[in-house]
Amino acid sequence: MAKKCDISGTGVMSGNNVSHAHNKTRRRFLPNLQVVSLLSETLGKIFKLKVCSKTLRTIEHNGGLDAYLESTSNSKLTPEAQKIKKSIAKSKAAKK
Repeated sequence: MAKKCDISGTGVMSGNNVSHAHNKTRRRFLPNLQVVSLLSETLGKIFKLKVCSKTLRTIEHNGGLDAYLESTSNSKLTPEAQKIKKSIAKSKAAKK
C-alpha cells in the first residue's frame, strides 16, 4: 500500500529527529492520508480515493472535485487525477 496521495502525489518525506544534545537520527514524515469518496458532478460518478488532508481541504475550498481539477495544472496532478480531469473535460464538451 503506497503512502501517496492519489490526486496531488504527496508522499513520504524524510528528515531528522534532533535531541536536546543535538543528536540526529533519521525519521519519516508520513502524509495524513484519508480514504474518501469524492463526487464528480459533471460525470455523476463517485471516486474512492486516498487523499491527504491538505488536498482534501483545497478540494472543499475550490467547491468540489470538478472545480479543483479544472483550476489545477496537469504538472501538479498524478496520472490518475489527469485521467479524471480529461474525462470531465470531455463530458463538459459533449454536453455543450
